[in-house]
Amino acid sequence: MKIQERTGAGAGRSAAPAQPSVGDRLPTPPRERKPALAALAVLLILVGALGATMLVLQVGDRIEVVKVTKEIPAGQSVDGGNVESVLVVDDPEINYIPWTQLAALKKLKAVSTIPANVVAVGDMFGDGAKIPDGKSVVGLSLKEGQYPAGIDGGDTVAVYRVGGAGSGSGSGGEADEDGGAAAGDSNSLIVERARVESAPGQGGDSSIVSSTNLPVTLLVDSARAAALTQAASNGEVALVLVPGN
Repeated sequence: MKIQERTGAGAGRSAAPAQPSVGDRLPTPPRERKPALAALAVLLILVGALGATMLVLQVGDRIEVVKVTKEIPAGQSVDGGNVESVLVVDDPEINYIPWTQLAALKKLKAVSTIPANVVAVGDMFGDGAKIPDGKSVVGLSLKEGQYPAGIDGGDTVAVYRVGGAGSGSGSGGEADEDGGAAAGDSNSLIVERARVESAPGQGGDSSIVSSTNLPVTLLVDSARAAALTQAASNGEVALVLVPGN
């Protein structure tokens, strides 16, 4: 009887092991702290804030000045088509020309040829052009056919004597030591390379009335100025564009 009672009592028990109570969870390992990463994050934040501050300060110190957008030959002035305004960081050591002084700047002339895409400074302009040593400026009055269409300031040309009744004939003519032919030769080279300082119709405008002569100013070697002037006074000058433009 005792054996049966014990067996019956055990039959009502579950075979599954007893589960731990809610409060008996396994301990978790402590999180590993990384102070180096935290310091790096703080440093990046500070650097970003400093960079933004410097950018704001630089923008605040910018001024509006004159920038040359198209080459200005020596002796020429600025106009609405060869300059524009641009913002630059103010620097007391650079003599920038403020955009507000554009009207006064138009009354001055470039002392030497000013290339395109440069910021203008005060030393570039004055009452007139400065002629380099060994050079002369010669003015020509040319008829249609004596110059290439679209001739512009800054172009490089060769100057020929044409149609004259000189001692030579044809395209010959003995060249002298200065790179030009003798002044009396006909249909000969006077100046091998001359720079066009000014010419109306700049920018390729060839709409000059054919009945009106085209005034062109050339910068040439002083040794060739006399021969060129003599040929020009007789209307015996023709210009030809040469490589280098």
